[in-house]
Amino acid sequence: GQVAWNQSHHCRRLLPEQFQMCRRNLEVMHSVVKAAQQTKAVCQKTFADMRWNCSSIHRAPSFGLDLLKGTRESAFVHALAAAAVAHSIAQACSSGEIPLCSCATVPSEVPGPDFRWGGCGDNLHYGLQLGAAFADSPLKSSKLGTQAFKAMNLHNNVVGRQVLSDSLDTQCKCHGVSGSCSVKTCWKGLPNLDEIASDLKSKYLAAIKVTHRLVGPRKQLIPKEMDVRPVKETDLVYLISSPDYCTPNHHLGSLGTQDRQCNKTSVGSDSCDLLCCGRGYNAYMEKVVERCHCKYHWCCYVVCKKCQRKVERYVCK
Repeated sequence: GQVAWNQSHHCRRLLPEQFQMCRRNLEVMHSVVKAAQQTKAVCQKTFADMRWNCSSIHRAPSFGLDLLKGTRESAFVHALAAAAVAHSIAQACSSGEIPLCSCATVPSEVPGPDFRWGGCGDNLHYGLQLGAAFADSPLKSSKLGTQAFKAMNLHNNVVGRQVLSDSLDTQCKCHGVSGSCSVKTCWKGLPNLDEIASDLKSKYLAAIKVTHRLVGPRKQLIPKEMDVRPVKETDLVYLISSPDYCTPNHHLGSLGTQDRQCNKTSVGSDSCDLLCCGRGYNAYMEKVVERCHCKYHWCCYVVCKKCQRKVERYVCK
């Protein structure tokens, strides 16, 4: 829910490890809450066409069982959440919402002949620093989950922040007579979280199954299969295989795909064949109201009528 993070007693709603950080950084809490809401929405949007559609994140911060077992899905959610909190803080700095930070420092690279550095860059440095403290602190405590689970999620948090760092790009604004672009002012800015999620989805699909084993003096995450290359800082990793998410199984956190809408003409993961796991599907008609017969009136508005049409939809049995 919406909480005004202006008093430290609101911090009691958090995990004990985050409580102290919250009290010390009240101005940042609005960004942290925003990041949590964005993580939910973006995860569900990114996986809308898959059997696992991230619906379990609805109850966050109390995650569904599919996110507490060290699956590929929990790898994605941790990486996205870690990126989201750093992203949210970085942009709150540049939009002036946090008194302790402001725009990013001017980039060290030499500007091109057609532009100069200016504007207000997203403060990625501050976002990463504070975001890491928030995302990683619960995983460093002794109480939460096994050592392997913590090591896995700390690794995946790093991957999420790395994808975020790599996405920082030069953004520009044109100046000049009547919209000409004779002079450009540029700064370094972050894309939408959707873009980060899309990169992380590719990493999710290529994630490596690992085991937490002693290698020399300390435990490390190493690939379960011997023929897989060593784990890199850019790979998402997971500990246990996921259920197929086809049928409901409370213990595995699987909701099943019954009644999910599928796409009859698709050959991808949202096809009725794949999404319904071979159980078949039912068709039904839905009325769709759209704008139609639009006419442009001089000057300057458009008038449309409303048309109804019937569309056939399909849901999994």
